[in-house]
Amino acid sequence: MRVAIIAAPYPLEEVPSPPLGISYVAAAFEAAGCDVRIFDYIISGYSKEKLALQLADFQPDAVGAGSVTMNFYDAQRILRDVKNINPDILTMMGGPHVSFTVEETLSGYPETDLIFLGEADDTIMEFAPLIRQKNKWSGIQGIAYRLGDEIINNGRRDFIVDIDRIPLPARRLLPISRYRAFGYPVSMITGRGCPHGCIFCLGRKMVGAKVRRRNPQLVLNEIEQILGLGFERINIADDLFASDTNRVKEICDGIKERNLKFAWSAFARVDTVNQEMFDAMAATGCDSVSFGVESGSPEMLKRVRKGITLQQVTEAVGMCKQSGMLAHASFMVGLPGESKETLRQTGAFAESLKILFGYHYLAPFPGTTLCEKVEKYDLEILTRDWSKYDANDAIVRTSGLAPQDIRDFVALYDNEMNSLWQEVLDNYKTGKNKPYDEMRVEGHYRMNITFAILKEDLVEKLGFIDPATISGDKDSPQKMFVEKMKKAISGEPRLVENTVNDFIARGYLKADHNDKGCTWRWA
Repeated sequence: MRVAIIAAPYPLEEVPSPPLGISYVAAAFEAAGCDVRIFDYIISGYSKEKLALQLADFQPDAVGAGSVTMNFYDAQRILRDVKNINPDILTMMGGPHVSFTVEETLSGYPETDLIFLGEADDTIMEFAPLIRQKNKWSGIQGIAYRLGDEIINNGRRDFIVDIDRIPLPARRLLPISRYRAFGYPVSMITGRGCPHGCIFCLGRKMVGAKVRRRNPQLVLNEIEQILGLGFERINIADDLFASDTNRVKEICDGIKERNLKFAWSAFARVDTVNQEMFDAMAATGCDSVSFGVESGSPEMLKRVRKGITLQQVTEAVGMCKQSGMLAHASFMVGLPGESKETLRQTGAFAESLKILFGYHYLAPFPGTTLCEKVEKYDLEILTRDWSKYDANDAIVRTSGLAPQDIRDFVALYDNEMNSLWQEVLDNYKTGKNKPYDEMRVEGHYRMNITFAILKEDLVEKLGFIDPATISGDKDSPQKMFVEKMKKAISGEPRLVENTVNDFIARGYLKADHNDKGCTWRWA
């Protein structure tokens, strides 16, 4: 069986990592004996014509798409195109959004044939050999599908107890050179499960309340796998990595023993960390830790069942600083019962930490306690337009706050940050910046250039160099390619040239030469 997995478009401004869930899904289908490809439209442009060419080349029996809530419509649009191109292809979806909107998705989006519910690794292993045997689907736990006009939901299967037997993510199937050029960290997880009951979070429902930790040696093997692909930075994305000091130290000791050199970061809860843990992390290349604080109001923290105190936040930040790592805190605005006073408390507390911090708007995703039991809270959800569930705008109101009140609060912070950044940009033009700020600005412009190259598929569009135009200079094809890029990308020509030449020097871009000319491509 041939299976194509779709990585649905996702805003590059949201700095996506190479898609971890998609890589796990691909690994599960491979382990089940399937030939698998990933069609990645996160880091490249999408069009129906491009999809048609990929389908014609691969001839898959099934196409699956993963999505979160904010890019659900994009995933559906692609599956609709799949069915339009070839109605015989089985279309599948998985991920948190569809796991909690089964009836709505299967009844409202006929382009989706089947949904994997929740943790799907074992479900895929059982389902894959039966892709073309629909009469046997009724016995497979963990799927829902359409049978005529009826929706069949077989219910979720139990969580996997021994997660060490789950195959490592098949990241090698991703467009690695594109992601390396993009430059953001590769995410990985060292365990699954969360015992905490935050009412705005899906974690516990998707991966279970019981924490299941991976063997440290397997964690180290995955780190080596990632580094072997050429990546230089990793983010450990499970909140409970930093909750067992001995295990963290064992992993850090393993990093030293294997002589692994890389920069990394981690998420952490403030109530599970200590100085010994942070010192071990810092000693092996961890340079930043991000804490989900959510609110500076003790009342709000209790209401959302966060299970932490402001004192714990202050202490965790202090320990992080003492270890020499950068601390970052994220706060959520628009929580149930939010008022101008609780926002004021949050703003004051965030400032008091004297660290980097940021605000996200509450997005009450399907499946969260807030979404399912909203009537029990001082909260009104204003839209079910899933594209607006990106945490970048107010889509709720409380008895004390209208959406604009929430926006106005965030705008005060954004305006201050934008003003500071504009000063740096102005100083760049006049040559007044210090070296660090100069590097920040050029990094910003380089990222915009990279966005354009990736999302507009400029290498594919402009990579061919006609042999009639190539001079005897061996560097001529590269120079001509760079010139074409400079004309196509709005931005400082010097930075466009430097960016493209750097991609070539690092091996992200390669040139194929033959009697028909020279063609540049992603390595």
